[in-house]
Amino acid sequence: MPDNIVCVKVRSTGKVMRLRTKEKLSPGDFCIVPSSLGGELGIVVNESPVICEYYKSKGNIQEIIRKATPKDLEKFEKLRFKEKKAFDFCLKRIKARKLPMKLVGVRYFFNERKGIFYYTADGRIDFRELVKDLAKELKMRIEMRQIGVRDEAKMVGGIGVCGRTLCCFTFMKAFEPVTIQKAKEQQVVINPTKISGLCGRLMCCLTFELESKGRLYVEEEEIQED
Repeated sequence: MPDNIVCVKVRSTGKVMRLRTKEKLSPGDFCIVPSSLGGELGIVVNESPVICEYYKSKGNIQEIIRKATPKDLEKFEKLRFKEKKAFDFCLKRIKARKLPMKLVGVRYFFNERKGIFYYTADGRIDFRELVKDLAKELKMRIEMRQIGVRDEAKMVGGIGVCGRTLCCFTFMKAFEPVTIQKAKEQQVVINPTKISGLCGRLMCCLTFELESKGRLYVEEEEIQED
């Protein structure tokens, strides 16, 4: 059976991935998609022939691990429940040990041998005793991973001033530098409250809009030359 390309929405993050599959999958089907955690649960949202043919030609497309079984669905529900319990326990230990850090999220590996605890902090934190508390309670390897405020917004999500879900949460794969100069080039009023995102940094869409305006100027010049 030839490979097909389908669009899959990852359940835990909301991101949409284009993946290759040898199985017959239709919109609404659940599947296991590759991830750094050993697998994520996704749902097929599109199998457009146009999208399939376009991405088949690009190559280097990851392949879906398999169509999800009822046991897989039950497994992921249990993982989310355990992650929430681990988050609550970690919060209590952070408060008890009076550590100057903010817990952002907890993710378990699919095999449950390791848990990653994401946090933000102004500086370095001595969390050795905290890790001992977590390892003793959860019976797994513990990794504490410090992230920035933009990564926090990407992980937690939210609604931007435009009324839509944050770009970093939905489709952005990497952050690009956003500078005040980009806002000035678009003649945007330099008001921090108006041009800052939920993360407190300059909004990523300032870069997107600058690129779109640049394309518009090029098109206008080409029309004038014609």
